[in-house]
Amino acid sequence: MKTKEVIVGICGGIAAYKAADIVRSFKKSGIGVTCVMTKEAGEFVRPLTFQALSGRKVYQDMFEVPDIWDVQHIALAEKADALLIVPATANIIGKLASGICDDLLTCVALATKAPVFIAAAMNENMYEHKAVQDNIDKLRSFGYKMIHPRKGELACGKVGIGCLEDVEKITEEVKRALK
Repeated sequence: MKTKEVIVGICGGIAAYKAADIVRSFKKSGIGVTCVMTKEAGEFVRPLTFQALSGRKVYQDMFEVPDIWDVQHIALAEKADALLIVPATANIIGKLASGICDDLLTCVALATKAPVFIAAAMNENMYEHKAVQDNIDKLRSFGYKMIHPRKGELACGKVGIGCLEDVEKITEEVKRALK
């Protein structure tokens, strides 16, 4: 039986460190994990962390020369049984809603036919902004599955909606879709 494959797209938000626990959870469940990081994500967590946890190369650069020739974003998109973007920032949500492909992760997201999960995390003021909410509605209309943030202590020290949903809830939702 073919091992299920999840592409985990990591974006540049303070909750990026929680993506490491998500990668570990998938791996423990026997799910293959490939990580695609935005440049900004590397400011929060190093690629080596995800390479060690996934046991695989971490992809970051759209124009990196591959070891074996393939169109990298298409090859990654086609191997995915699911794509999880975590933490999904206002920036990535806006880019995907507008069809902007200016990095490897956005190209993979728009090229995949697999289910796409968006696990949002950001400041409450940003999350509740009409532009972000409109973009979330647009992504839902594209068939993307939204994993909304929960209430908790935000990076700014306030308590509000914007904390990344619990790791267990995120991984279980993706695992259900893989069955």
